[in-house]
Amino acid sequence: MRILFADSLDATAIERLRAGGEECEVRPELTAEALPGCVAGFDVLVVRSTEVTAAAIDAGTELGLIVRAGAGTNTIDCARAAERGVFVCNVPGRNAAAVAELAVGLMLAVDRHIAPAAADLQAGRWDKGSYSQSRGLLGSTLGIVGVGAIGLEVAQRAGALGLRVIAENKPRRRSVRRRMDGIGVETVPDRSALLAASDIVSLHVPGNPSTAGMVDGAFLAAMKPDAVLINTSRGDVIDEAALVAALDFTDLRAGLDVFCGEPEGSTGRIDSALARHPKVTGTHHIGASTEQAQAAVAEGAVELIEAYRDGTLIDCVNLERAPRRAATLMVRHYDRVGVLASVLGELRRHRVNVATMSNRIFAGSVAAAAAIDVSGPVDDRLLDDIRALPDVINLSVYEA
Repeated sequence: MRILFADSLDATAIERLRAGGEECEVRPELTAEALPGCVAGFDVLVVRSTEVTAAAIDAGTELGLIVRAGAGTNTIDCARAAERGVFVCNVPGRNAAAVAELAVGLMLAVDRHIAPAAADLQAGRWDKGSYSQSRGLLGSTLGIVGVGAIGLEVAQRAGALGLRVIAENKPRRRSVRRRMDGIGVETVPDRSALLAASDIVSLHVPGNPSTAGMVDGAFLAAMKPDAVLINTSRGDVIDEAALVAALDFTDLRAGLDVFCGEPEGSTGRIDSALARHPKVTGTHHIGASTEQAQAAVAEGAVELIEAYRDGTLIDCVNLERAPRRAATLMVRHYDRVGVLASVLGELRRHRVNVATMSNRIFAGSVAAAAAIDVSGPVDDRLLDDIRALPDVINLSVYEA
């Protein structure tokens, strides 16, 4: 396969792909505007922060897979990729520990005034009296908005510091509920209750239209007036004008790693009233930027590419979660050339569409079983025609 890396990635991971026979081209200087002119002929595109527009996807004549070397996929036009039959896969959770460490670091830095204290020392000023005025984290209540991989890592570290950790009561996977129980995360009825009870609110939500501007005036007004807001997720989840106003007129403080209008590159100028605010302790969107995290993310990206090469998808974000189907046909058949083609031919003749399909071969390679999810009408004529095919052993039907 030909693989284009439009951002830098751990060199060891790239060498692993090359050793496996893949052709890798590393172009970390590519921008969103330049990408459409460079992606033709590549089978796989790997990005970290570079935006992948519809134009880039359309220009990818051989493109079958886009890998986001990280968790969020908001910089990729996933809808256009789905229309073009291009898989979009991400690497969730690999950098969770790094982001969680920064979130907890910001909590400590805000509470202990570390940034301004360090700046005063560097300027030759000693002001022990002012910097002794800290509340301390022990016994405080931390409300986590977004209990995913990162939120759980934050909860675990916060518990070790003696914070009470709370989250909204909502449906979650059993594995998440078990880990929350193990950490000791308490649940409250809703977000209003969480905001009212929290001394610190930490945001760990994805960037998408449903979360854009989530932290608005009403959200901030529901928080304790002297609470601390932590954001290591996406800049646009905060209405920055509303937060500046809250910082000006309440005792609210903030620790922020992300901002609206960040420079596209690793260096540049940022014109942000929020970043300049004296009650903000800020960092430069570096939550996932540790050597450990970058190595782990690169390893995850390689695993995605190797799985794709072997015909398997891992963490694909633009497939139907529950494909529309009327029934599942379980076709047991002899493992011979053309059997499945004949089955698919009957489905086509009866105007029945295939939603998903898998085929498993039994030990000895004599027989196999195909599970075919179909979305059209299944009637006795279709079933009889499939059963009558040579080399079909048996056909079972399971209604959706």
